[in-house]
Amino acid sequence: MGEYIVILCTVPSNETGTTISDSLVGDGFAACVNMIPGLISTYRWKGEICRDGELLLVIKSRKELFSEICARIVSLHPYEVPEILSFEISSGSEQYLNWISESTPSS
Repeated sequence: MGEYIVILCTVPSNETGTTISDSLVGDGFAACVNMIPGLISTYRWKGEICRDGELLLVIKSRKELFSEICARIVSLHPYEVPEILSFEISSGSEQYLNWISESTPSS
């Protein structure tokens, strides 16, 4: 079942989130991208502790597309080091996983 993944990516704005989401879904790299508002991120950047409002993208796709997804996010993201984390889906609804496959053609 390890062929499916969920990717998490934080973005600074609705505009950035929409641009990345539309690009990934529109080009068949992701079946679905949820954009969750209202995050507050606390992090260390260049020696300083920072706190910013962000949105979380939850991207559903196939493992074999991770490299292309990562490259696309990096090309569209304003951060110098965008958060891009991938997790394998260990189980899920057969219908939903089939839909992910149908929505993300082979590369």
